[in-house]
Amino acid sequence: MAGDRSDSRRGEGEHPAHGDALDAALAALRAGGLVILPTETVYGLGADASDPAAVAAIYEAKGRPRFNPLISHVADLATAERLAVFDDRARKLARAFWPGPLTLVLPIASDTVVCDLARAGLETVAIRVPAHPMARELLARFGGPVVAPSANRSGRPSPTTFADAVDETGAKAAAALDGGPCVVGLESTVVALLDAPRLLRPGSVTRDQIEAIIGPLAEAEDDAKRSPGRLARHYSPEAPVRLNVDAPAPGEAYLAFGPTRASGNVLNLSVSGDLREAAANLFAFLRAADRTQPTAIAVAPIPAEGLGEAINDRLSRAAGYVG
Repeated sequence: MAGDRSDSRRGEGEHPAHGDALDAALAALRAGGLVILPTETVYGLGADASDPAAVAAIYEAKGRPRFNPLISHVADLATAERLAVFDDRARKLARAFWPGPLTLVLPIASDTVVCDLARAGLETVAIRVPAHPMARELLARFGGPVVAPSANRSGRPSPTTFADAVDETGAKAAAALDGGPCVVGLESTVVALLDAPRLLRPGSVTRDQIEAIIGPLAEAEDDAKRSPGRLARHYSPEAPVRLNVDAPAPGEAYLAFGPTRASGNVLNLSVSGDLREAAANLFAFLRAADRTQPTAIAVAPIPAEGLGEAINDRLSRAAGYVG
C-alpha cells in the first residue's frame, strides 16, 4: 500500500456530508479497499495503484481481463512525473489539457510505484489528472496514484451517474463518493508517446486539438493491450446494438440524434445535434434503453468529425466490432 500521507484540512465551506465521505474514501484507499469516485468523464472504481492486492480486487470486481492496463489518476503534473518519463511532447499536452480528460501512455520511471499488475506487465503507464473537484481533493489528500477504471462490470456501459455506479459495483466498494452526473460522459482520450505519437482511444480531447499541440498523430497500432478500453467488444448492453439506423424496427429501442420522426421507445442523444450533449448522454441512454428489454438498440448515424469520432468508437465497441 501507499506510505504515510498527511491529510489536508477540510476546505472552507465544504458540506460536512461531503467531508465525511471524503474521509471515508481516503481511509478505504489507505486500507487497500475500493472506492467509487466521480470524474468529469465517468465514475471510476478506484484503488491504490501501488498495492497489487487492491488492484487485483478491481479486476475481480469488474471481471476485467488482466492484460488490459489501468489508468493511474494523480492530483497534478508533479506527481505524474514521479511515475513516468515525460518528454517535451508529454509536458506540452499535460499543460494544455490537465486537469482534464486526456490520458498519456508513457515509459515508466525507474522508481515508479505503479505496480506491475496495474500496468498489465508493460513497461509503460497510463496516467492522467482528472478535473472533477471531488476526485482532485481525494487524490491530493491520498498523495499517490489511484487506478480508477470505469465503475461498471467489464464490457458493460460505463456509469455516468452515482446511482448507476453503485448499481454496477457498489457491493464491492468500501466507500463511494457522489459527485453528481459526469459532465463529459465518455472515457478520456488516450495518447501514446512511446515513439511516434498515437491516438489509442478517441475522447473529448479531439485529434485536431492534440495535433495542434504536438503535430500529426500516427495511426494506432492494432494492439488492445496498450490502452484501456480497447477490447473489440466493450461498453455493451444486454441487447444487441445496431448502428447507423434511420428508423428502428418493431420492438427496438432507438437512440436518435437530431430531429427525428421515430416514435415509441425513443431516446434522443441530442435533439439539436450537439455532439458534446450526445457524448454526455451516451452511456446513460444505452443503459436506459437496455432496461426496457428491447429486441435490439438501434442507433442513428452520428457524424464522425470531432467528438463524433469518440462517440462512434464507443458505439462500435458496444456493437461488438471496431469500424
